[in-house]
Amino acid sequence: MRSVQLRSLVRPATILWIALCALAVLCALAALGAFATPAAAAAARYVCVPCGLPCDATVFDAPGVCPKCGMALVEQAAAKGAPAPSTKPRVAILVFAAGFDVYSVGATKTAVTSAMGQTLVPKYTFADAPQPDILVVPGGGVFGAQHDDSTLAWLRATSAKTQQTMSVCNGAFILASAGLLDGLTATTTAGNLERLRTQFPKVRVVDDQRFVDNGHIITTAGLSAGIDGALHLVERQKGAGYAQEVALGEEYDWATRAKFARGALADRLIPQVDMDPIGTWDVVRTQGDTDRWEMVIHGRSTLGADSLLAYLDHELASKGKWVSVPAATRAATAGPRTWRFAGHDGKPWTGTMSIEPAAGASHEYTVSLKIARVSG
Repeated sequence: MRSVQLRSLVRPATILWIALCALAVLCALAALGAFATPAAAAAARYVCVPCGLPCDATVFDAPGVCPKCGMALVEQAAAKGAPAPSTKPRVAILVFAAGFDVYSVGATKTAVTSAMGQTLVPKYTFADAPQPDILVVPGGGVFGAQHDDSTLAWLRATSAKTQQTMSVCNGAFILASAGLLDGLTATTTAGNLERLRTQFPKVRVVDDQRFVDNGHIITTAGLSAGIDGALHLVERQKGAGYAQEVALGEEYDWATRAKFARGALADRLIPQVDMDPIGTWDVVRTQGDTDRWEMVIHGRSTLGADSLLAYLDHELASKGKWVSVPAATRAATAGPRTWRFAGHDGKPWTGTMSIEPAAGASHEYTVSLKIARVSG
C-alpha cells in the first residue's frame, strides 16, 4: 500500500505546461505517475534539481516538491545524468501550435531538461529573441530563474512591450521576483499560495480564482488552470468565438470548470500531518467543496486506536492550532474527537475524527475526518 500524508493526503504536484495539447496529456500523465506500482516507488530515490542550496544533497523517498527551495523532485539517477531504469510506460507527446507563432527563449541555446524530464532546446537567446506580443512564463523548477539577474532583466524589458504576459503555476514566483506583480492581484498553484504571500508581501495573493487578469499580466493557478488562462488569453486576442472553438477542439468543458478554484477548497485547512511514522495508508475517499470536506483513509498502524487518536490530536493541535473540545463532552476516551479552529478569514470551523478498527484484523483501521464551516 502507498504511504500517504494527512492534509488532502497527497502532496501538490507541479507540471510545466507548454501548449494546450500538451497540457491535457501531461495532466493525465501526472495522474498516472501518482499511481506507480509499489515496487517501482520503493526502489526510486528523489532529489531536487540542483539549485546551489544545501538541499541539493538531501535525498527523498517519494516524489513531490523540495520543502526548502520549492523545486520539483526528480529521480536521483536522472538528476546525475545517468540513465534511470524504469518500468513506467513510455509516452511520446506531439507538440504543435496553430494560429500563433510559438517559440522558446533561454539564456543560451543549450538544451534544458524540465522538472518532468522533457528536454527542450531554446530557439532564441535573450540577445537575439524577437519581441513577443505574448510572453508565457511556465512553472516547474523556478528557483534558478527566480534568482538569475539576466533572466529577470530580460523579463522586465520584454514584458514592458508585450500585449500580455502570463505565468502558469509557480511561474508567478519568477514574475514576482522581477517585481512585475508588485501591487497586483495574483495567484499560483494551491500548494504555493502561502509561500507567495510570505515571500512577496507587495503581491495581493488570492486563492479563489483559477486565473487572475490584471489587464497586462495574467497569472494562473496550477495544472489544468493553465488551460483556462490560455483560453482566456486566446479570447482576448481573437475573440470569444475563436476561444470557444479551441476549447471544443480540446474537448474541454471551459465554462463549467472555470468555477473550480483548487486553492479555495476546504481541505486546504487540514494541517499537513505525516502518517508514515505510524503506519501504511491508502486514501479511500477525499471530497468536498469550499464549506466542508470529508477524508477517509484505511491502513495498518503500529499504534493502538487510543494512541493513534492521541497522535493525531497532538499533530492537529500543534500544526493547525486546532482546539480540542473538552473530553467531558465525548462519549468515551476512544470516541470521536472534535475540534474547533479558524479558517483563513478568521471565521470558525469544526472538525470531527473517528477511528474504526477492522473486524478480525489487528492494528488495521479506517480513519474518517470531517471538517465544516460553522454556520451563522
